Amino acid sequence: MRTFLTSAALALSLAIPALADQPGMAQAGNIMIHDGWARASLGSNPNSAAYMVLENHGDAVDKLIKAASPAAEKAELHTHIMENDIARMRPVEAVEVAPGEPTVLQPGGLHVMLMGLTGKLEEGGSLPVTLTFENAGEVTLDLPIRSATGAKMNHGDGMKPGEGMKHGHSS
Repeated sequence: MRTFLTSAALALSLAIPALADQPGMAQAGNIMIHDGWARASLGSNPNSAAYMVLENHGDAVDKLIKAASPAAEKAELHTHIMENDIARMRPVEAVEVAPGEPTVLQPGGLHVMLMGLTGKLEEGGSLPVTLTFENAGEVTLDLPIRSATGAKMNHGDGMKPGEGMKHGHSS
């Protein structure tokens, strides 16, 4: 049994770097990033968002503390909150990534908000994003760009086809 577990651990350790070379996937220390994608531009809206799953394979909590992309003037970590029956986006200082449970950045929840895009994000293209973790450090990955209406995620984003991404810091 011990030989089997050692062999399985070795196979997994060899597979993780290969997976990190796939679009929308990367690894920083004990943090594995997968299923990453960015929303294609909607009309002339200068904002978009990026989504992904973060998995902590270590023993201690880590935090995503910063995001950046050369395709945006500014990138912030955001969440959605309900305020007077209206969903609004709000910045968060960090996104906790606990061991043993995936942290999902998805439409309608936590996400990386990309503001002041320097060009249109075209479906089928890719977007470089650099993530900085408190303990695991920095990693850059290329996220595939998907349409807002054709994106495949497990949870709906609440947007109807043709709706723009509304953003604001109003209270």
